[in-house]
Amino acid sequence: MKLITYLSDYLVPLLIFYMVGFAALQKRPVFDDFIEGAKQGMRTVAGILPTLIGLMTAVGVLRTSGFLDFLSGVLQGPAELLHIPAPAVPVILVRLVSSSAATGLVLDIFKTSGPDSPVGMMVSILESCTETVFYTMSVYYMSIKVTKTRWTLAGALAATAAGVAVSIALSC
Repeated sequence: MKLITYLSDYLVPLLIFYMVGFAALQKRPVFDDFIEGAKQGMRTVAGILPTLIGLMTAVGVLRTSGFLDFLSGVLQGPAELLHIPAPAVPVILVRLVSSSAATGLVLDIFKTSGPDSPVGMMVSILESCTETVFYTMSVYYMSIKVTKTRWTLAGALAATAAGVAVSIALSC
């Protein structure tokens, strides 16, 4: 364990010195390259910012309008057939769009049921083995201007379904 702690303390500075040293040996303008990379990063952020704001607004509207609770109620019957506890349904739905909103729902479950309860353990596992599919696709594809996603959505939803199944199996 001490080795891991030691490595984590020194790995990032070591990598920075390595990159700067390697660039200096190649006689590259290190600071100019850094500034250019920072500019490109800011352009990427500016390009995807409207998408991020839209996704966060949509999650907020779904949560405060009560539609998320309504949708969870509608899906409660099929969820029971799949052994998904009712409080976990909103987490599964919101997790597809926003990790921070899903984390807020998980914390609400922790307050009501406790983190060691079966539903608490399930949503904990769910958070760690699923992805924010729509957020990730929109951010990554918007940043590189991909318009044809092909099988990405189907594959990501299948992986999310597998993550949900694993979280159910491990918490039962």
